[in-house]
Amino acid sequence: MCLPNDAAHSRVSVPEIAGRVLLDEADLQRTLRRIAHEIVEKHPDIDRLVLVGIHTRGVYLADRLAALIEQFSDVRVPTGALDISFYRDDVRAHPQPVVKATRLDFPIDDRSVVLVDDVLFTGRTIRSAIEALFGYGRPERVQLAVLVDRGHRELPIRPDYVGKNLPTARTERVNVQLSEVDDVDRIVLLTAD
Repeated sequence: MCLPNDAAHSRVSVPEIAGRVLLDEADLQRTLRRIAHEIVEKHPDIDRLVLVGIHTRGVYLADRLAALIEQFSDVRVPTGALDISFYRDDVRAHPQPVVKATRLDFPIDDRSVVLVDDVLFTGRTIRSAIEALFGYGRPERVQLAVLVDRGHRELPIRPDYVGKNLPTARTERVNVQLSEVDDVDRIVLLTAD
């Protein structure tokens, strides 16, 4: 059974995870550095750039990317956090969503916004994020950065920046663990029992 994207965001203690490690801490850091370099290269007017992470792990990834971008360009890119709970198309199936705070302490009008998430799967989370984002203004453009693209798209969504393309079976699950939430940095592939 394929678990919804939100299930991948629940806190899992490190010893409980049994699967194949796809990226360890060093791999994850290299991957984020590469994505940050690509973002800098594609944004010559970097002071018009903002990063918006999708709760939960996308927020931490956006903060990490902003720190790396600052190392490479000497510009501190603003970061925000976006909650998509009430924009999901499966909200009826989950009548009591866990709502987190949206934090956009800067205008997004006429700016280049890079949405950041951990895993791209069906595309429904990103569709929800774009809808939520436009409730706060009208960006000049919206791009997408994901740590893992696992395929199985149900909507015409394609990332601009990808850490790792990972063809998966629908029965598999990609578990991104970040030290801010999970006390470890790694990506694990979990297979169905």
